[in-house]
Amino acid sequence: MSKDLFEKPLAVKEAVKAQKGLNWALEILIFVAVFFVCQFGMAIVMLPVELVMLFTNHDYVQAALSGDIAAAVEASMGLAGSEIYTVVMLFADAIMILLTCLFCKLLQKRKMVTMGFCKKGMIKEYVIGLVAGFACFSLAVLLGVVTGALKIEGLNPNASIGMLVAFFIGFMIQGMAEEVICRGYFMVSYARKYPMYAAVIANALVFAALHLMNSGITVLSFINLTLFGVFASVYFIRRGNIWGIGAFHTIWNFVQGNFYGIRVSGMALDNSVFTTSLVEGKELLSGGAFGLEGSILVTIILTAGTILLFFLKKKPAAEAAAPEAAA
Repeated sequence: MSKDLFEKPLAVKEAVKAQKGLNWALEILIFVAVFFVCQFGMAIVMLPVELVMLFTNHDYVQAALSGDIAAAVEASMGLAGSEIYTVVMLFADAIMILLTCLFCKLLQKRKMVTMGFCKKGMIKEYVIGLVAGFACFSLAVLLGVVTGALKIEGLNPNASIGMLVAFFIGFMIQGMAEEVICRGYFMVSYARKYPMYAAVIANALVFAALHLMNSGITVLSFINLTLFGVFASVYFIRRGNIWGIGAFHTIWNFVQGNFYGIRVSGMALDNSVFTTSLVEGKELLSGGAFGLEGSILVTIILTAGTILLFFLKKKPAAEAAAPEAAA
């Protein structure tokens, strides 16, 4: 068994040198505070964009001028569900990365290496993460097709290359943002005082809890989100950096929504390379309204992936990268 998995990695060791860990309840309360500050910062950034979108929308302007509140609300809801708005929201996650890094650096006195931002081999690690993420989700789709739960209808004639590129860049930011706040910050902070396995479980549950308000959430999808958090944590520990799992998270979201045309944690995206339909009566295998992440197939993929990572030899270059890490 890979006992070294439960040894604290370089990121944690360096974080402990900067500042000792706190009580678990306090760590969670601080995380909640950091998360809401990030959400507030993102809302401030989004506000001018939302105003521009509203006041350049003919239906909203007409409804507002005529005093038709119901029509104005309907128009604003339509804008909130548009692809442009979704892309802007993904880009706004850059604020989460910025504020979380500032919190760790200025208040916890941590170097960026403690968040997994190692310079050595970062491009290679990112590419490996992209390939691994694409392969894992594609395997889940293949199992869905073989079991008759999914049906790939063919290429989407309405797909826009420009929007696909925009979504990919957006998911690059969004995927990394969730890894930064959950793994780079919270897991490492929690592990300063508690065993590594406890930090893995704690951050995985917190990660899943952040998705509780998503459309179509079920007990199985919550379990799968927790399993993804465990998988991501072990990936971070095994590879010794955040680049790989950040890329994995990015492509995992992009491929299911913008490549195969499947809901992303309950969010529907129309702009995709392929269109995929769910077969009625096989929600356990297809995930239903939440998307494939709510299926037993993803449970199998994530469990197998975590076990594989558990027995994988720890990346020997992880500690060697410390002197070259960003300050």
